[in-house]
Amino acid sequence: MNGETAAEPAVVETIAQTPAGTDLSTSAESDPTGEADGGSRGVPQDDGRGWAGRLARFGYRSPEPLPPLAERLVPPMPEHPGAGAAPAGLPRLRAAGLRLPESLRGSIGWLGPLAVALFGGLLRFWHLGSPGGIIFDETYYAKDSYSLWQGGYETNWADTANSQILSTPQVIPYKTDPSFIVHPPVGKWIIGMGEQVFGMHPLGWRFMVALLGTASILMLARIARRLFRSTLLGCVAGLLLSVDGLHFVMSRTALLDLIVMFWILAAFGFLLIDRDHTRGRIARVLDGVPDALTAHRMRLGWRPYRLAAGVCVGLACSTKWSGMYVAAFFGLLTVFWDIGARRISGARRPYWSALRRDGLPAFCSIVLVSVLVYVSSWSGWLASSNLPGKGGYGRDWAVGHRGLSTEFVTLPLLGRVRMPFRFDMTWVPEGLRSLWHYHSQMYDFNINLHSPHMYQSNPWSWLVLGRPVSFYYESPTLGQSGCKVNACASEVLAIGTPLLWWSGVAALLYCLYRWALRRDWRAGAVLCGLGAGLLPWFEYQSRTIFLFYAVAFVPFLVLAVTMMIGALIGPAGATFERRLVGSVAAGALVLLIVWNFLYFYPLYTGQTIPMSDWRARMWFTSWV
Repeated sequence: MNGETAAEPAVVETIAQTPAGTDLSTSAESDPTGEADGGSRGVPQDDGRGWAGRLARFGYRSPEPLPPLAERLVPPMPEHPGAGAAPAGLPRLRAAGLRLPESLRGSIGWLGPLAVALFGGLLRFWHLGSPGGIIFDETYYAKDSYSLWQGGYETNWADTANSQILSTPQVIPYKTDPSFIVHPPVGKWIIGMGEQVFGMHPLGWRFMVALLGTASILMLARIARRLFRSTLLGCVAGLLLSVDGLHFVMSRTALLDLIVMFWILAAFGFLLIDRDHTRGRIARVLDGVPDALTAHRMRLGWRPYRLAAGVCVGLACSTKWSGMYVAAFFGLLTVFWDIGARRISGARRPYWSALRRDGLPAFCSIVLVSVLVYVSSWSGWLASSNLPGKGGYGRDWAVGHRGLSTEFVTLPLLGRVRMPFRFDMTWVPEGLRSLWHYHSQMYDFNINLHSPHMYQSNPWSWLVLGRPVSFYYESPTLGQSGCKVNACASEVLAIGTPLLWWSGVAALLYCLYRWALRRDWRAGAVLCGLGAGLLPWFEYQSRTIFLFYAVAFVPFLVLAVTMMIGALIGPAGATFERRLVGSVAAGALVLLIVWNFLYFYPLYTGQTIPMSDWRARMWFTSWV
């Protein structure tokens, strides 16, 4: 699933080839920052004419004795006080007698990510209310969010509601009759928070999405730092997410998909923290000595970070149903991580040990908790009246109905299946039975959505940005909307930064290599997160789906590119020339991606530009 079943040897390999106290980052590409004292320890010593000398020119270092068990379970974090010979600065600075203050060493892991998040936040909040109208599917979510905060459930709106909301003086034609909706309420509750503070205006319904988009940059920077054990790579990941066009556009539009991405990323981050904390507890129990019996019998105790991950998965599902696949992927991810921890601790049958000790707790923490969160998210609908027309849509369905179970169910891959028998469900509260019936209607709508749309796309084309989505388009002429030539264009195009995504395709191939052939658990974790956001859509290729759904896995695409950048920089023991060339190549890639974002920036923000400039940015006919 994620490479963890064969992952611990990668951790052992990393540390076995790395001197004690070295900043561990991307497996064999350990310490791509150049901040650790790699020296020449472990490099074969000869006159340079033998095979070992020739390999040494390419960064080869001979294996060394394994470090202590605690370091194999939890490699030290960079710039962490008390983490042994943690890097205190670049080698050139140390050679000049300069060292970072101890207080700065302890906070550098936050200062860099915060600076990158501030940069990304300024981009996202700058002129957030522009375009000053309701664009694309904001027409649904802005009004549904307002209804939720008014009455606890979504309602119908007049056909002229959009023009009335944007008029001066403003008129909000709110009505109380319920509306049939096809997505759970959490994302709309969140969007509505901004409307409650800033009013029913573009800034109001976009504010919370922009805030979550900015927070996700900070989260990703910290997640990448923990994953790769490198503050530099953490900041690179945050910067790349800041300048991804799809993430940028979705952070400035009141749709649900950016919110789904936020909760998925938060769940992944909590699982990563849980991994380190749990392994730290194992190291303390074993006291540095692997023990087969203890590794088999030990219970891993109370795991609040994994419970927090379950809550986040539940909130993702409660925003859009596509989040439910995350529960399966991440549930397996944490179990495989536990298998690896027990194996490295000495368990003779780690699969059996993890199945007995960790399988059920993982299921309860991720799946059961997410189900409870999901049902709780419908509290506004459940609390509404069950009188006809007085509560949420379908709230009165179970009133007076016999509580029989469903006759047919629709299953993935199998389609519509008849149940072998039916049983009485009258003992279930009528509100929950009405909710179940409502969900069956929602499910039928979602799987049978085949209405053609000019911007729909196939998930096979998403990674190469085959068909982006135009959220907003106008063609002003001379003198209109700041147009200074005969013909202009103003568009908000939901498309990723092309050079970042195309580099991501190469980076995913690199991660597949690291996971399958080098048994690198970090590559497996990145692929797991990306798979949770991408692979389920291949089951619904005939359904009407769009490229902007892919924002859910953008952070993991960025992590893949960041891991590849670490490999470009090179291992700590490589020659100065190798690391110089690698650093220049990595820096050039990052600068090109930033330039590419700036080049497409007018298309991300709806700026008025000459039509010739707009056509120059339509690199493919499928982008028009």
